[in-house]
Amino acid sequence: MSTTHVIRIGDKGRTVVPSDVRQRFGWSEGTTLIALEGAREQDGLLILSQEAALAAIRSQLAGHDVVGELMAERRASAAREDVSA
Repeated sequence: MSTTHVIRIGDKGRTVVPSDVRQRFGWSEGTTLIALEGAREQDGLLILSQEAALAAIRSQLAGHDVVGELMAERRASAAREDVSA
């Protein structure tokens, strides 16, 4: 479901998330929210709960050997440095 909400920035940069949105997502006082900027300026801002952001990151990394990839990059970099030395 896609719904549009108007949210205004108040004094001190504060915003208020409409109550129906907070209820739908289960956000209550003290909920930590993460604001992600789009890759391009026109992409805007995405607001997620901390739990939803972590779940999205875990989903994107599923099946990837991030540590193995980093180690391979470092080994290749070290090998290039050895050759140029």
